[in-house]
Amino acid sequence: MARNHWFWAGILAVVAASTFGCARQEPVASSTAPAATILPGLDESQLLDVNDRSFDLWEETGAHATVVIFTRADCPVSNRYAPELRRLYHEFQPQGARIFLVYVDPKETSDSVRKHLEEYDYPCPGLRDPGHRLVREAGATVTPEAVVFDAQQKITYRGRIDNLYTDFGKARDEATTHELADALTATLAGKPVVEPETKAVGCYIGDLAKH
Repeated sequence: MARNHWFWAGILAVVAASTFGCARQEPVASSTAPAATILPGLDESQLLDVNDRSFDLWEETGAHATVVIFTRADCPVSNRYAPELRRLYHEFQPQGARIFLVYVDPKETSDSVRKHLEEYDYPCPGLRDPGHRLVREAGATVTPEAVVFDAQQKITYRGRIDNLYTDFGKARDEATTHELADALTATLAGKPVVEPETKAVGCYIGDLAKH
């Protein structure tokens, strides 16, 4: 009887720990998302454009800065940033910055990405990262999260777009700091970013299972 008592007590402790650990996260999508469907001839480590063609982020040269903003069409935090991302694109693209939206949900298709880009009037290109290769390389954890690379493809900034959100579902009336804009200004000028890493607030990427 004593052995059975301690056995079931151990099982209940494990279940309780798992439950409370998951409760701290607030992802939008289910943790049982299916693996990405990869087209014939393409490896899941490849980025894809809206025409389902393999895309090399570094094939084009000459950019003074490259920005990727990890996003999901169903993330309300990401969608709220559409006006700010449009503003940033029109401000910094003429200065030599390339800006991409990178969709991380393996379930999203090229058609759904195109639809989302049109719906929110995004001027920047949309890419898909179904295998999360770029997610891992950039160290991103949530959407939206921005990563800035300099002309030598080195990360100069990773984190939030600004401080509009204080926590998931909690936002200020307006942002009082603009970290991504500051990082881009410094990177384009060849100067070090004052705050190279900040904590982004949004929808967790880790809840999208690949396998």
